[in-house]
Amino acid sequence: MGNAEVESLHVHPVKAFRGISPRQAVVEPWGLAGDRRWTLIDHGGRVVTQREQPRLALAAAEPLAGGGIRLSAPGADPLTVEVPEPTATVPMSVFGTKVEGVPADAAADAWCSAWLGTEVHLVHMDDPATRRPVDPAYALPGETVSFADGYPLLITASASLEDLNDRIAEGPNAHEGPLPMNRFRPNVVVAGTEPWAEDGWTRIAIGEVVFRVAKPSGRCVVTTTDQTTAVRGREPLVTLARHRRIAGKLLFGQNLVPLSPGTIAVGDPVRVLG
Repeated sequence: MGNAEVESLHVHPVKAFRGISPRQAVVEPWGLAGDRRWTLIDHGGRVVTQREQPRLALAAAEPLAGGGIRLSAPGADPLTVEVPEPTATVPMSVFGTKVEGVPADAAADAWCSAWLGTEVHLVHMDDPATRRPVDPAYALPGETVSFADGYPLLITASASLEDLNDRIAEGPNAHEGPLPMNRFRPNVVVAGTEPWAEDGWTRIAIGEVVFRVAKPSGRCVVTTTDQTTAVRGREPLVTLARHRRIAGKLLFGQNLVPLSPGTIAVGDPVRVLG
């Protein structure tokens, strides 16, 4: 694969909120440390994402020592939320999977609900080693995941985005491009590959950490959401539907499961092992 390396890393402390881009990150069995350990749920216990609330793209969560977060959003005073004591849990549903989460305090619920204009509750995953298994159709025994869509990490390739943007430029929605990588909300962005080379990976190493490539990532309406304005367009789904529709899914990026612990960093080499 030549000189493929990590171009950037991304951690999203609260699912659907804006992420941060550290220079390095600890890889835990269920994902990057601190990634998507918090999420919003509605009054029925269903997870709330940018699918229903594109405005969540404008909210930010800064990780704090000890696992807490500092919430901020346009027009709202920042709020610090401490990790709740796991004395009680609430039932919730993450895309149909039943999960238990630990509710944050009332102030966090009030802040999030007031900013969104609808009743929501902030919950924390206290023990990602036990709370939520990876989809058994693509998992090995014992693999678990945070509140991410389905897998511990998502990797995308800059060369593939460049190719996709070239195709968008040739299409009916050329005015929407080029799109930035944050539309796809990855954890790891790799540079130095051929376009779509990631389709052929089954095992890779990032630095000294080995990952299993579980399956390609099927994309949804979130990718059409401008992450700086929360305004929706039509791309990249129109172009993905023309060029990347495979088995009924619109594919961009690959889902990873760590096979070993460690720390990864910007600039680390990315090697294909199989």
